[in-house]
Amino acid sequence: MNSISDTLLGLTNDEIALLRHHQQVAASTAGGSSGRAASRASSQGLLLLDSSSLKSLSRHFDGLMQQIQARLDYLSEQTQATVNQQYDRKGNAIAIADSEIAHFKDVLRQIDELEVDFDKLRHIRDIIRAYRQRVEEMERSL
Repeated sequence: MNSISDTLLGLTNDEIALLRHHQQVAASTAGGSSGRAASRASSQGLLLLDSSSLKSLSRHFDGLMQQIQARLDYLSEQTQATVNQQYDRKGNAIAIADSEIAHFKDVLRQIDELEVDFDKLRHIRDIIRAYRQRVEEMERSL
């Protein structure tokens, strides 16, 4: 069988270790003589170049990529859900703050109305006092 040293593939040491590990896993799931040969080659730092071994390894990596993609999709959904929750919380906080501000403005408006009424009443009271004084002065003079 044709093979190539995995160190000649242009991979980093971490990538070579990962390739060897997954070549072993793919070989163990493939079974048969091809699987045993691929496993042996992997332990010797070789990548078998026969179509059966490469198909098995390719299917294994396709499955891993699908698992990784599914995990990424799940994590993206979770991230989006968290962002939406935070946005909703912020939106609720803003709505509550807006409501409190509106309530506060209403209270201030009512205070202003009461102050105006108070000023009117004070003015009326002062006028009545002045008339009462006049009446009392007239009564004393009579």
